[in-house]
Amino acid sequence: MSVKTVINSVVLAGAVTTALATLASAAPLTKAEEKAAMAAHKEKCFGVALKGQNDCAAGPGTTCQGTSTVDFQSNSWKFVQGGTCTSIVLPNGKHGSLKAI
Repeated sequence: MSVKTVINSVVLAGAVTTALATLASAAPLTKAEEKAAMAAHKEKCFGVALKGQNDCAAGPGTTCQGTSTVDFQSNSWKFVQGGTCTSIVLPNGKHGSLKAI
C-alpha cells in the first residue's frame, strides 16, 4: 500500500465514523431527557437554535436533535432557561417564541 492509499483510507474511515455519530445523535429526546430539562426549569424556545444545534422539532423530513437546516429555523426549538425565551433577540430583530413560528 502506498502512503497516499493509507491516508485516503484513514480519511474515509474518519468520515464514516463522523457520519455514523451524527446519525446516532439525531435521535428524538427521550422522555427522561425532556423531563430532566423541565425539572431544571427549561422551556422550549422556537427559532433560536443555530443550524444543526436544535433540541428537536425541525419540521418534515428531519429526525430531531441537530437536524435544523438553517440558523434560527422557525419550526425548531432549543431548551433555554425558563422565562427567557421571548426576551431572546435574534439577528433579524425578531424574538424567540414559545410556539412554532
